[in-house]
Amino acid sequence: MCGIFGIFNHPKAAELTYLGIHALQHRGQESAGICSSDGEQLHVHRSTGLVTEAFSQAQQQQLPGNMAIGHVRYTTAGTSDNLNAQPLVFRYSGGQVAVAHNGNLVNAQRLRTQLERQGSIFQTTTDTEVIPHLIARAGPPILDAVQDALRVIEGAFALLFLTESGLIAAQDSRGFRPLSLGKLGEGWVVASETCALDIVGAEFVRDLQPGELLTISADGLKATACLAPNPRAICSFEYIYFARPDSEINGVSVHAARKAFGRQIYAESPVEADIVVGVPDSGIASAIGYAEASGLPYELGMMKNRYVGRTFIQPSQELRQQGVRMKLSPVRSAITGKRLVLVDDSIVRGTTSGRIVRMLKDAGAKEIHLRITSPPITHSCLYGIDTARRKELIAAEYEVSEIQEKIGADSLYFLSAEGMVEATGRNDSSPNRGHCLACFNGDYPTPTS
Repeated sequence: MCGIFGIFNHPKAAELTYLGIHALQHRGQESAGICSSDGEQLHVHRSTGLVTEAFSQAQQQQLPGNMAIGHVRYTTAGTSDNLNAQPLVFRYSGGQVAVAHNGNLVNAQRLRTQLERQGSIFQTTTDTEVIPHLIARAGPPILDAVQDALRVIEGAFALLFLTESGLIAAQDSRGFRPLSLGKLGEGWVVASETCALDIVGAEFVRDLQPGELLTISADGLKATACLAPNPRAICSFEYIYFARPDSEINGVSVHAARKAFGRQIYAESPVEADIVVGVPDSGIASAIGYAEASGLPYELGMMKNRYVGRTFIQPSQELRQQGVRMKLSPVRSAITGKRLVLVDDSIVRGTTSGRIVRMLKDAGAKEIHLRITSPPITHSCLYGIDTARRKELIAAEYEVSEIQEKIGADSLYFLSAEGMVEATGRNDSSPNRGHCLACFNGDYPTPTS
């Protein structure tokens, strides 16, 4: 899971790209990068850390041109070092090309092995690098080379390519990862989420369709059905956790979907309690929905330190645990002696939930009834979310009653997959209304290697 942003035909392309990837910071905190084009050559700056740490004002000004792409990285393939920061920039017989990727390629290792046997030398450990090698082997023109590469790779990908003269955007045939098109004056903007369009003042035009490829150049915008579309399988975690609440994913408000999750989980599992508390931030909207449906008061039972990033997307379990301790603290006056309905988005390994329950009980909570607005995660994600190996997933190893005991809650309920899909309200004729449910049921929409 990463964030990508691209802009064409704007005199301050790099500056707006900086704003765009800053709006997408929640999608990746390990590295950030921008590549711009002045019409003759590409200019790139990448660094580890947050967007504000990776770029100074002077560095933004060293990225000239009226078109640019940017990336924030969350590691699911490869290590977390500067070498793997994107956009990746390469030169082939047709000129320079930069690529920014959100997603995960399930056949990357097989392709990499084949390419290495044929003489390719890889510079990074990220799955994305197989794409430029495929493009280089196909040769110019770039559009044909990109299309040839897209027909070989398999998995989840939302991609942006930048050349000296234009921008190319592409989405996999199932639409796992969101990608939106916007209009800004006489220019165009492409971004992982609509919140990034809003921050630069672009008007939302539409979502890219599964298998679609867009070319944006001085000749205008052209859409091509590059890949035969499969039934859409948008990642359910876009609605549950990853996307910003002020974004719309495939026409559905993320905030509205999360409130609906809360109402649905109350309908499925009501409980006697005094107050409803949401785990900041992705559990708050669902907690409000639960409170509205139940008639219980919503209380600010926990405070979040706004200077600590998202713990789920930290690259190691140790960092995630440290982040929880730094990030959350109880509001004792609101919870002491109370029976809490505690609403959170998911339980992956169970350590974070256990720490939160213990923290709230130590602060005086009388009972904690944990309500999770996703189904139990029983299988690893192959498409861009680091949900760990299956044996590390608590719901793959234990029954709900055992999980409840391990984390110390007085009751525990996971939203049903059917309830989650229904509450999202997506109008899609694909199976599961166009949701990918693989991490909940092991039914992977693609070949797995």
